[in-house]
Parts: sequence; C-alpha cells; structure tokens
Amino acid sequence: MPLPEKNTPWPPISPIVRRDMEDWSAWLSANPDRLSYQYRTRPTLTHGSGQTALVRNRPSQYRGGVVGAVARFFWGEPTPLGEKRANLHLPLARDIARTSSDLLYSEPPVLKVDNSATQARLEDLMDASLKRTLIAAGEMGAGLGGAYLRIVWDTAISDRPWITRVDADGAAPEFAYGDRLKAVTFWTVIEEDGQRVVRHLERYEPGLVLHGVYEGTPETLGKKRALTDFPQTADFEPVLALPRGMEKRLLAAYIPNTMDAPDWRDIPGAAGLGTSDFQGQETFLSAIDETYTSLMRDVRLARSRILVPAGYLDSNGPGGGVQWQDREVFSPLNIPPTAEGQGITLNQFAIRTEQHLGTIGDLVARVVRSAGYSGASFGDDTSGAAITATEIKARAARSMSTRARKGELSTPGIADITETLLMLEASELFRTGIEPERPDVVFQDSVQDDIKTLAETAALLTQAEAASTEVKVQMLHPEWDEQDQKAEVRRIQQESGRLVEDPVLLGADRPAPEESEPAVPDDEDDATEE
Repeated sequence: MPLPEKNTPWPPISPIVRRDMEDWSAWLSANPDRLSYQYRTRPTLTHGSGQTALVRNRPSQYRGGVVGAVARFFWGEPTPLGEKRANLHLPLARDIARTSSDLLYSEPPVLKVDNSATQARLEDLMDASLKRTLIAAGEMGAGLGGAYLRIVWDTAISDRPWITRVDADGAAPEFAYGDRLKAVTFWTVIEEDGQRVVRHLERYEPGLVLHGVYEGTPETLGKKRALTDFPQTADFEPVLALPRGMEKRLLAAYIPNTMDAPDWRDIPGAAGLGTSDFQGQETFLSAIDETYTSLMRDVRLARSRILVPAGYLDSNGPGGGVQWQDREVFSPLNIPPTAEGQGITLNQFAIRTEQHLGTIGDLVARVVRSAGYSGASFGDDTSGAAITATEIKARAARSMSTRARKGELSTPGIADITETLLMLEASELFRTGIEPERPDVVFQDSVQDDIKTLAETAALLTQAEAASTEVKVQMLHPEWDEQDQKAEVRRIQQESGRLVEDPVLLGADRPAPEESEPAVPDDEDDATEE
C-alpha cells in the first residue's frame, strides 16, 4: 500500500483516540502549564456527514464560566478576573508510569538462544542500547497505552542495525484480527512555522519501508515534497525492499500496555492499541491537584496579619497614601484608650492540614489501586526494619500481578523484533554471519532474597535432608537455565567427592587386554623337551 495522497487529513486515527492520548500526554508531562492549556482548549467532538471530528475551543469561550466536559476538571477552570493562578500539580501520573517501567524493566529480560555466537550478539545488543530503549518504552507505554519498537540503521553511526522506540501518539497502526500488527506509519515533524507543518512519514509493511515528506497544516498533510529538499531526509530512499528471505517480516513491533481497550472497543482499528494506566483516573488526578491547591491556599491565608485603626497609619504626604510602620515606641495618638476595636489586632487563620492530607491520601490510594498497583510500590520503607523478599512480595502483590501481565504482553513483541534484527544482520545487507534464531524472553524476578538468607535456607534444607543438591542450586540461581544448573550440580558433587561413576559403565572406555595363549606349566615344558 503506498503512502497517503496529498491533502490527506492527519493524523488518520479516530478523533476520540487522539483526544484521549492528548489528555494522557499532558498528565505524563507533569507540566502544569501544559495541563492548563490542554483542558482549557480541550477539543470537543462534532458529528457531521457520517464523520466525527475534533474542534479545539478557545480559552476566551470559558471566561467567566465553565461549560461542557471541562467542568469536570480542575485544570479546565478559567482563572477569575483579577486573580492570580496558583494551582499546584502532584506528578502522580508520571510516578505511576515510572514505577510501571521500573517493575518491568529495572531487571531487563534475558534473551536466550541455543547458538553461542547468537547469544553473545543478543547480550551485546541488550547492553549497548536495547536495555535503555525498553525502559523508555515501558514508561511511555504505561502513559500512552503502548509503544512501538522498530529497527533502524545508519552506517555513519554504526556498522550494525539497532532497535529504537516510537511513542503511541506518533503512529498510525493497522491491525489484523484485532491485535496483530500488519503495517504502521510513523511520522515526525521536521519543521513547523505557524500553520506550516513539514512531516516525515515512514511506512512499515512486510518486506518494505517507504519514506515521504509532506508540507501542510496541523490538520492536513498538504503537498508532497522530495526527500532531498530537507537535510533530515536526504539520505532516505523512497522505497526500501528488505533482503531475500524477509519478504514477510515487519521491521516494527507493538507492545501494548493492556490487552483490551474497553472505552475504544466500538472504534474500528483501536482494539489492539491498549489503554493508559491513567484511563478513567483523570478526574481523581485533577481532584488531587485541587486539594493540594486548597491546602496551600490555607497556608497563604494563614500568614499572620496585623489589623490597625486608621489613626495608627502614617501619612506619606498628598497623593502618597498612608502606611503602617512597625516600631517599638509610638507617639501619643488622639484615640481614646477605651474605644472598642481601636487597638492592634493580630489575625491568623487555621490551616486544615489533617483534613487536606487525609483527602489527598484517599484519592492517591484510589488512583494507584485502579491503575493496578499496590501502595507499597510508591511508599518509602527504607527507614523501617529490614524485611524479606517474601514480605515485600506480599505487600506488593497487586503490583507483582500487574508486572506479570505486562510481561506477558511485551514478550511477543520483543521476540519478534529481535528475531527480525538477527535475520537482517545475517542477510547480504550486513553479512555478519549470525545465525538467526527466535529468542526466548525470560523476565527475571524483580524482588530477590539476599544471598545470606538463601544460603541459610539451603543449609537448613541440607540438615533436614529435605532437598537434593539440584533443588538447592535451582533455589540459589533461579536465573540460570537448566543446563547451567545441572553443570553446577555436577561440579559440586565432584568437589565434595560425592560423584560416583556408574558401576555398569566403570571401565567401559578402557582398552580390552590383548588375547594371548594360556601359560604352560614348567613341568609340562620339561616333559616336552625329554
């Protein structure tokens, strides 16, 4: 399928999906100014001619009041005339995205293959760039509903290809059978000047990569330009065919944050996108910021103020007004000392700290739980007593189940993209001699007992004669594969002298003694000579 025609509306995704991703992107940015702009100008859906479109509102439309869906959000409220906006933002959404990525990729997955040379290449790839790419993809995917992995190469930078990420709001995917990625178009804005927008489009299809440049507006692609017109795209070919044997391979993969998208299930092509960890939590996130802002308003209003009668003020001359001078000794004032309300009054309002923090704590707990995590994953327990890995897992059970679910969703995409990378390196394009093989993606346990605890457990099992050497090795080294564990068991048995050869096979590899005639007794020899 070729690149889009000129003047095609862009991006070619559902307006509902586009607006939701804009909301999630604003929360993920943790930028109060961006949140305020997003919700004050939040697009509204319009229906006409059988199509749905977005119309972005102007901030002036909400001056003096709030209408529509914006009324649900604290950040969409207009600032009253004469007042200064002092809204506070708690970056809880950003914290959720980072925690999701840390749980999944802080201990990066292990890519395992049988060929030793291929295994070494995968380990080099993981250490060189893939580990960082997965961490970034995990954070952005948790916030935007998913992330793409794609293969790129540039001989001016590296003599081998590598894997990069593309955020979900910068791609137009095409899925088959609901969640099977069959093609995707990425775009990058390379120039922007007011209403003029220049986009670089990259379309990935099985066996092909297509490049194109368009000059248009924020809503349309506009006219097509030559790749050589811009330095950012001058080195790309309009059509790149993959080497032989890769006609059905796609140089891109998608890692969804969730398997389903309940809010988009009736939108064609959106079922396989997944949803953000913030989906459905926007109003609670907004309420948290509103409560924090109210708390700080109490702090500002509670500053001690001095109320004095007009007679206590000193004149600054005609047109200069009056002022209060804070001093220890005052000159006599012509004010009766018994006049009620004519003295100096101190005024200080109470700060409702407990009420505000209690409300904030409840809202935060609801958001964290609805996102699929345990509160312990966001707490600071470093000041408490040391706890075991079992206790940590018990406190973070909900987070561990969410981690396992996300690990299962990311495994196919990681395996697909790394296998395709190995095939590309083995082709005539790079000729590295690597043997392509689909790797097994194994996620390690993010919470492990320290070696002292494991050694004490193994010693107790040995004393009780309740576990074999093989079981103890598996307990101490769960990250090793079966072959490495068996080799370690054999070495332990050899060093301890407990490795006994099979008596049936004992000496089977020794050379058989040469056959010879039976020995003749000495008396028989003498008789023969006679």
